[in-house]
Amino acid sequence: MRTVFFRTLLDSAERNERINLVVGDLGFGVVEPFAAKFPKRFLNVGVAEQNMTGIAAGMALSGKIVFTYSIANFPTLRCLEQVRNDVCYHNADVKIVAVGGGFAYGSLGMTHHATEDLAIMRVLPRMVVVAPGDPIEAEHATRAIIGHPGPCYLRLGRAGERVVHRPDVSFQIGKAIVTRNGSDITLISTGGILETTLRVADRLAADGIQTRVLSMHTIKPLDSEAVLAAARETRAIVTLEEHSVLGGLGGAVAEILAESGMSNVTFKRLGLPSAFASCVGSQEYLRAVYGLSEDGILKSLKPVLDLVGS
Repeated sequence: MRTVFFRTLLDSAERNERINLVVGDLGFGVVEPFAAKFPKRFLNVGVAEQNMTGIAAGMALSGKIVFTYSIANFPTLRCLEQVRNDVCYHNADVKIVAVGGGFAYGSLGMTHHATEDLAIMRVLPRMVVVAPGDPIEAEHATRAIIGHPGPCYLRLGRAGERVVHRPDVSFQIGKAIVTRNGSDITLISTGGILETTLRVADRLAADGIQTRVLSMHTIKPLDSEAVLAAARETRAIVTLEEHSVLGGLGGAVAEILAESGMSNVTFKRLGLPSAFASCVGSQEYLRAVYGLSEDGILKSLKPVLDLVGS
Protein backbone atom coordinates (compact mmCIF):
# COMPACT_ATOMS: atom_id res chain seq x y z
CA MET A 1 0.00 0.00 0.00
CA ARG A 2 2.83 2.42 0.86
CA THR A 3 4.39 2.12 -2.59
CA VAL A 4 1.05 2.63 -4.33
CA PHE A 5 0.29 5.63 -2.13
CA PHE A 6 3.51 7.43 -3.05
CA ARG A 7 3.14 6.60 -6.74
CA THR A 8 -0.39 7.98 -6.71
CA LEU A 9 0.64 11.05 -4.73
CA LEU A 10 3.43 11.82 -7.19
CA ASP A 11 1.12 11.42 -10.16
CA SER A 12 -1.50 13.63 -8.53
CA ALA A 13 1.08 16.30 -7.65
CA GLU A 14 2.07 16.52 -11.29
CA ARG A 15 -1.51 17.50 -12.07
CA ASN A 16 -2.20 19.65 -9.01
CA GLU A 17 0.38 22.17 -7.86
CA ARG A 18 -1.43 22.68 -4.54
CA ILE A 19 -0.27 19.27 -3.26
CA ASN A 20 2.57 19.36 -0.72
CA LEU A 21 4.26 16.69 1.41
CA VAL A 22 5.63 17.20 4.94
CA VAL A 23 7.47 14.34 6.67
CA GLY A 24 9.04 13.74 10.06
CA ASP A 25 12.54 12.60 9.09
CA LEU A 26 11.63 9.15 7.80
CA GLY A 27 10.38 7.33 4.74
CA PHE A 28 13.71 7.46 2.98
CA GLY A 29 13.50 5.12 0.03
CA VAL A 30 9.93 6.15 -0.78
CA VAL A 31 9.80 9.94 -0.34
CA GLU A 32 12.83 10.77 -2.50
CA PRO A 33 11.02 10.79 -5.87
CA PHE A 34 8.56 13.40 -4.58
CA ALA A 35 11.33 15.47 -2.96
CA ALA A 36 13.44 15.35 -6.12
CA LYS A 37 10.62 16.30 -8.46
CA PHE A 38 8.96 18.91 -6.26
CA PRO A 39 11.65 20.28 -3.93
CA LYS A 40 9.64 23.43 -3.22
CA ARG A 41 6.63 21.35 -2.21
CA PHE A 42 8.51 18.95 0.08
CA LEU A 43 9.54 19.62 3.66
CA ASN A 44 11.32 17.42 6.18
CA VAL A 45 10.69 18.97 9.60
CA GLY A 46 12.81 16.46 11.51
CA VAL A 47 11.61 14.36 14.42
CA ALA A 48 9.05 16.98 15.44
CA GLU A 49 5.55 15.76 14.69
CA GLN A 50 3.83 18.59 16.57
CA ASN A 51 5.67 21.09 14.38
CA MET A 52 4.93 18.98 11.31
CA THR A 53 1.20 19.19 11.97
CA GLY A 54 1.18 22.89 12.85
CA ILE A 55 3.18 23.76 9.75
CA ALA A 56 0.88 21.62 7.59
CA ALA A 57 -2.17 23.39 9.01
CA GLY A 58 -0.68 26.80 8.27
CA MET A 59 0.20 25.78 4.72
CA ALA A 60 -3.31 24.40 4.20
CA LEU A 61 -4.89 27.63 5.44
CA SER A 62 -2.86 29.45 2.77
CA GLY A 63 -4.55 27.38 0.07
CA LYS A 64 -2.46 24.21 -0.20
CA ILE A 65 -3.37 20.54 0.09
CA VAL A 66 -0.86 19.15 2.58
CA PHE A 67 0.01 15.52 3.30
CA THR A 68 1.77 14.64 6.53
CA TYR A 69 3.43 11.24 6.70
CA SER A 70 4.99 9.11 9.40
CA ILE A 71 5.03 5.65 10.98
CA ALA A 72 2.07 4.26 12.89
CA ASN A 73 1.21 6.46 15.88
CA PHE A 74 3.59 9.34 15.28
CA PRO A 75 1.51 11.58 12.94
CA THR A 76 -1.59 11.02 15.08
CA LEU A 77 -1.06 10.33 18.77
CA ARG A 78 2.20 12.21 19.31
CA CYS A 79 0.66 15.37 17.90
CA LEU A 80 -2.99 14.81 18.76
CA GLU A 81 -3.48 18.30 20.22
CA GLN A 82 -2.25 19.90 16.99
CA VAL A 83 -4.42 17.56 14.90
CA ARG A 84 -7.46 18.52 16.95
CA ASN A 85 -6.86 22.24 17.46
CA ASP A 86 -4.91 23.27 14.36
CA VAL A 87 -6.25 20.92 11.69
CA CYS A 88 -9.78 19.88 12.66
CA TYR A 89 -10.91 23.07 14.38
CA HIS A 90 -9.89 25.14 11.36
CA ASN A 91 -11.15 22.53 8.88
CA ALA A 92 -7.70 22.66 7.27
CA ASP A 93 -7.03 20.67 4.11
CA VAL A 94 -4.49 18.37 5.77
CA LYS A 95 -4.28 14.68 4.92
CA ILE A 96 -2.65 12.67 7.72
CA VAL A 97 -1.06 9.48 6.44
CA ALA A 98 0.06 6.76 8.86
CA VAL A 99 1.99 3.80 7.48
CA GLY A 100 1.96 0.56 9.43
CA GLY A 101 -1.59 0.17 10.72
CA GLY A 102 -2.11 -2.49 13.38
CA PHE A 103 0.89 -4.76 13.92
CA ALA A 104 2.72 -3.92 10.68
CA TYR A 105 5.71 -2.77 12.76
CA GLY A 106 5.10 -5.54 15.27
CA SER A 107 8.74 -6.32 16.03
CA LEU A 108 9.35 -2.74 17.23
CA GLY A 109 6.98 -3.08 20.17
CA MET A 110 3.95 -1.25 21.48
CA THR A 111 5.30 2.23 20.65
CA HIS A 112 4.87 1.27 16.97
CA HIS A 113 1.65 -0.73 17.28
CA ALA A 114 -1.18 1.36 15.81
CA THR A 115 -4.08 -0.23 17.64
CA GLU A 116 -6.12 2.74 18.90
CA ASP A 117 -5.74 5.19 16.01
CA LEU A 118 -9.03 4.53 14.22
CA ALA A 119 -11.04 5.17 17.38
CA ILE A 120 -9.15 8.35 18.23
CA MET A 121 -9.22 9.83 14.72
CA ARG A 122 -12.86 8.84 14.28
CA VAL A 123 -14.04 10.89 17.25
CA LEU A 124 -12.44 14.13 16.03
CA PRO A 125 -14.94 16.55 14.46
CA ARG A 126 -14.61 17.01 10.68
CA MET A 127 -12.09 14.17 10.33
CA VAL A 128 -12.66 11.60 7.56
CA VAL A 129 -11.11 8.22 8.41
CA VAL A 130 -10.08 5.79 5.65
CA ALA A 131 -8.30 2.42 5.98
CA PRO A 132 -7.96 0.77 2.55
CA GLY A 133 -7.93 -3.01 2.30
CA ASP A 134 -5.56 -3.55 -0.60
CA PRO A 135 -3.30 -1.55 -2.97
CA ILE A 136 -6.18 -0.86 -5.36
CA GLU A 137 -8.22 0.68 -2.57
CA ALA A 138 -5.13 2.60 -1.43
CA GLU A 139 -4.78 4.22 -4.86
CA HIS A 140 -8.45 5.14 -5.05
CA ALA A 141 -8.44 6.38 -1.45
CA THR A 142 -5.46 8.66 -2.08
CA ARG A 143 -7.18 10.29 -5.03
CA ALA A 144 -10.47 10.51 -3.11
CA ILE A 145 -9.03 12.32 -0.10
CA ILE A 146 -7.23 14.78 -2.38
CA GLY A 147 -10.62 15.69 -3.77
CA HIS A 148 -12.27 15.90 -0.37
CA PRO A 149 -11.89 19.34 1.23
CA GLY A 150 -10.88 19.21 4.87
CA PRO A 151 -9.08 16.88 7.28
CA CYS A 152 -8.60 13.23 6.34
CA TYR A 153 -6.80 10.31 7.96
CA LEU A 154 -5.40 7.59 5.71
CA ARG A 155 -4.25 4.42 7.46
CA LEU A 156 -1.97 2.25 5.31
CA GLY A 157 -0.40 -1.14 5.65
CA ARG A 158 3.37 -1.22 5.54
CA ALA A 159 4.11 -3.33 2.45
CA GLY A 160 3.34 -6.62 0.77
CA GLU A 161 -0.45 -6.49 0.85
CA ARG A 162 -1.87 -8.46 -2.06
CA VAL A 163 -4.27 -7.04 -4.62
CA VAL A 164 -7.85 -8.16 -4.02
CA HIS A 165 -9.89 -5.88 -6.29
CA ARG A 166 -9.98 -5.21 -9.99
CA PRO A 167 -8.41 -1.85 -10.90
CA ASP A 168 -11.78 -0.45 -11.95
CA VAL A 169 -13.52 -1.23 -8.66
CA SER A 170 -16.03 1.42 -7.66
CA PHE A 171 -14.60 3.41 -4.75
CA GLN A 172 -16.34 6.21 -2.91
CA ILE A 173 -15.64 7.70 0.50
CA GLY A 174 -18.33 6.46 2.88
CA LYS A 175 -19.49 3.54 0.70
CA ALA A 176 -18.49 -0.05 1.48
CA ILE A 177 -17.38 -2.38 -1.31
CA VAL A 178 -19.21 -5.69 -1.56
CA THR A 179 -16.39 -8.10 -2.36
CA ARG A 180 -18.51 -11.21 -1.98
CA ASN A 181 -22.25 -11.84 -1.75
CA GLY A 182 -23.94 -14.24 0.64
CA SER A 183 -27.11 -14.68 2.69
CA ASP A 184 -25.97 -16.58 5.79
CA ILE A 185 -23.43 -14.33 7.53
CA THR A 186 -21.76 -10.98 6.82
CA LEU A 187 -18.09 -10.33 7.52
CA ILE A 188 -17.18 -6.64 7.59
CA SER A 189 -13.47 -5.84 7.53
CA THR A 190 -11.38 -2.69 7.40
CA GLY A 191 -7.75 -2.20 6.48
CA GLY A 192 -5.18 -4.81 5.54
CA ILE A 193 -7.04 -7.75 7.05
CA LEU A 194 -9.33 -7.86 4.00
CA GLU A 195 -7.40 -10.62 2.25
CA THR A 196 -7.55 -12.80 5.36
CA THR A 197 -11.29 -12.13 5.62
CA LEU A 198 -11.82 -13.31 2.06
CA ARG A 199 -9.82 -16.49 2.70
CA VAL A 200 -12.02 -17.15 5.74
CA ALA A 201 -15.09 -16.68 3.51
CA ASP A 202 -13.67 -19.22 1.06
CA ARG A 203 -13.27 -21.77 3.84
CA LEU A 204 -16.80 -21.12 5.07
CA ALA A 205 -18.10 -21.59 1.52
CA ALA A 206 -16.46 -25.01 1.42
CA ASP A 207 -18.72 -25.90 4.35
CA GLY A 208 -21.79 -24.56 2.58
CA ILE A 209 -21.95 -21.25 4.46
CA GLN A 210 -22.73 -18.37 2.13
CA THR A 211 -20.76 -15.37 3.36
CA ARG A 212 -21.16 -11.74 2.41
CA VAL A 213 -17.90 -9.76 2.71
CA LEU A 214 -17.90 -5.99 2.96
CA SER A 215 -14.70 -3.98 2.70
CA MET A 216 -15.52 -1.05 4.97
CA HIS A 217 -12.61 1.12 3.87
CA THR A 218 -14.19 4.24 5.36
CA ILE A 219 -14.73 4.20 9.11
CA LYS A 220 -16.04 7.76 9.15
CA PRO A 221 -18.45 8.41 7.56
CA LEU A 222 -19.58 4.80 7.93
CA ASP A 223 -21.79 3.18 5.31
CA SER A 224 -24.83 2.65 7.52
CA GLU A 225 -26.96 1.52 4.57
CA ALA A 226 -24.63 -1.42 3.88
CA VAL A 227 -24.68 -2.38 7.57
CA LEU A 228 -28.47 -2.25 7.82
CA ALA A 229 -28.87 -4.20 4.57
CA ALA A 230 -26.62 -6.91 6.00
CA ALA A 231 -28.72 -6.94 9.18
CA ARG A 232 -31.90 -7.42 7.15
CA GLU A 233 -30.53 -9.94 4.66
CA THR A 234 -28.14 -12.13 6.69
CA ARG A 235 -28.41 -13.78 10.09
CA ALA A 236 -25.17 -12.57 11.66
CA ILE A 237 -22.68 -9.71 11.32
CA VAL A 238 -19.06 -10.01 12.41
CA THR A 239 -16.56 -7.16 12.20
CA LEU A 240 -12.84 -7.80 11.73
CA GLU A 241 -10.11 -5.26 12.35
CA GLU A 242 -6.45 -5.15 13.34
CA HIS A 243 -7.32 -2.58 15.97
CA SER A 244 -8.81 -2.47 19.44
CA VAL A 245 -12.38 -3.74 19.60
CA LEU A 246 -13.19 -0.44 21.33
CA GLY A 247 -14.14 2.51 19.18
CA GLY A 248 -13.03 1.35 15.75
CA LEU A 249 -14.99 -0.53 13.09
CA GLY A 250 -16.73 -2.81 15.57
CA GLY A 251 -17.82 0.09 17.73
CA ALA A 252 -19.08 2.06 14.74
CA VAL A 253 -21.13 -0.88 13.42
CA ALA A 254 -22.48 -1.61 16.91
CA GLU A 255 -23.72 1.97 17.18
CA ILE A 256 -25.62 1.68 13.90
CA LEU A 257 -27.21 -1.64 14.88
CA ALA A 258 -28.13 -0.48 18.39
CA GLU A 259 -29.84 2.67 17.17
CA SER A 260 -31.63 0.83 14.34
CA GLY A 261 -33.75 -1.17 16.79
CA MET A 262 -33.09 -4.38 14.86
CA SER A 263 -32.95 -7.41 17.14
CA ASN A 264 -32.99 -10.22 14.58
CA VAL A 265 -29.28 -10.27 13.81
CA THR A 266 -26.43 -11.75 15.83
CA PHE A 267 -23.44 -9.42 16.15
CA LYS A 268 -19.82 -9.98 17.17
CA ARG A 269 -16.65 -7.88 17.11
CA LEU A 270 -13.30 -9.49 16.32
CA GLY A 271 -10.21 -7.41 16.96
CA LEU A 272 -7.65 -6.74 19.65
CA PRO A 273 -8.29 -6.47 23.39
CA SER A 274 -7.94 -3.10 25.06
CA ALA A 275 -4.43 -3.93 26.26
CA PHE A 276 -0.85 -3.38 25.21
CA ALA A 277 0.73 -6.31 23.39
CA SER A 278 2.87 -8.27 25.82
CA CYS A 279 4.98 -9.82 23.08
CA VAL A 280 6.72 -8.71 19.91
CA GLY A 281 7.17 -10.36 16.55
CA SER A 282 6.11 -10.18 12.95
CA GLN A 283 2.66 -9.00 11.94
CA GLU A 284 1.70 -12.55 11.01
CA TYR A 285 2.87 -13.85 14.40
CA LEU A 286 1.01 -11.20 16.38
CA ARG A 287 -2.17 -11.69 14.39
CA ALA A 288 -2.04 -15.38 15.29
CA VAL A 289 -1.41 -14.60 18.97
CA TYR A 290 -4.52 -12.41 19.07
CA GLY A 291 -6.80 -14.70 17.07
CA LEU A 292 -6.73 -12.77 13.80
CA SER A 293 -5.20 -15.51 11.65
CA GLU A 294 -7.50 -17.56 9.42
CA ASP A 295 -7.68 -20.36 11.96
CA GLY A 296 -8.17 -17.94 14.84
CA ILE A 297 -11.01 -16.15 13.09
CA LEU A 298 -12.72 -19.42 12.17
CA LYS A 299 -12.47 -20.56 15.79
CA SER A 300 -14.09 -17.31 16.96
CA LEU A 301 -16.82 -17.64 14.35
CA LYS A 302 -17.90 -21.13 15.43
CA PRO A 303 -20.14 -20.00 18.35
CA VAL A 304 -21.74 -17.41 16.07
CA LEU A 305 -22.46 -19.98 13.40
CA ASP A 306 -23.81 -22.42 15.99
CA LEU A 307 -26.08 -19.71 17.38
CA VAL A 308 -27.62 -18.82 14.02
CA GLY A 309 -27.94 -22.48 13.01
CA SER A 310 -25.58 -22.45 10.01
